[in-house]
Amino acid sequence: MRSATFLLECLLRAGMRDVITVEPATGGLAALAGIATRRDAPPVFVKAFTDSPADDAFVAEAEGLAALRELGGMATPEVILAGRELLVLSVLRPRPRSEAFWEQFAHALARLHMSTIHPRFGWHRDNWLGRRRQTNPWNDDGFAFFAQHRLLRWLGEPRVEAALDHADRAALERLCHRLPDLLPDRPACLTHGDLWAQNVLATSDGQPALIDPAVSYMWAEVDLAHVWSTSPPPEAQPFFEVYAELTCLDSDWRARMPIVQLRQHLAVLAQFDDDWGAGGQIRATLAPFRTRT
Repeated sequence: MRSATFLLECLLRAGMRDVITVEPATGGLAALAGIATRRDAPPVFVKAFTDSPADDAFVAEAEGLAALRELGGMATPEVILAGRELLVLSVLRPRPRSEAFWEQFAHALARLHMSTIHPRFGWHRDNWLGRRRQTNPWNDDGFAFFAQHRLLRWLGEPRVEAALDHADRAALERLCHRLPDLLPDRPACLTHGDLWAQNVLATSDGQPALIDPAVSYMWAEVDLAHVWSTSPPPEAQPFFEVYAELTCLDSDWRARMPIVQLRQHLAVLAQFDDDWGAGGQIRATLAPFRTRT
């Protein structure tokens, strides 16, 4: 219950004096989270850092939620408060365990990606992926942007340095050099940026809704790869077929997913003691690039 006490103290410091209790919530990895019951208002979802990585982490997250909603038409929770140590949101529902829900999500995500095409890659500010800063300088070249700011940027992280040997790091550099040969040249669009299944919830009427973004203008397949590679539930299988049809994906898209997902595997490796197999996935993807042949 330490987390509940900490969250309650944060809420009281923020001026939310009508909070009665806080029940811890599971699922989050970077911050503490809970559901706060209020005396004369609906409950709220609250998350906080015991040691915030920066003053702007929650402000950037709130801005990302607004961008997904206002620019891309995605449902997101209402932001009630966003400050240095605390983010307070309206409460969403768990997603339904149905294929129909995932088909709806495929339509919503395809609409987000196809309606927000942008001439450049990046974002107007840096934001956060978990507890690490995501750098987003504008770039006209998606391959250069992805290589420098989504892959190679992780090589300086202590856990990555410890887990990958010199041959692995050299292989990653070779892969980055060959990105134009390995991936299609796609335009930038607004992406969620951290789209594993746990970040897909539902509104009160059962529509797909998103939380915990790390937005930028990037390839749409960054989002697709994250859903594909992070053990989506069985009922999510129609999502991929519907999304591929709506966005006219070529038949080779599945083969590209390990390369695109390298960014997320590196981020996990950098931040958590248990990497949930990320290190092995990275080494398997880099294996063809370990020697010049």
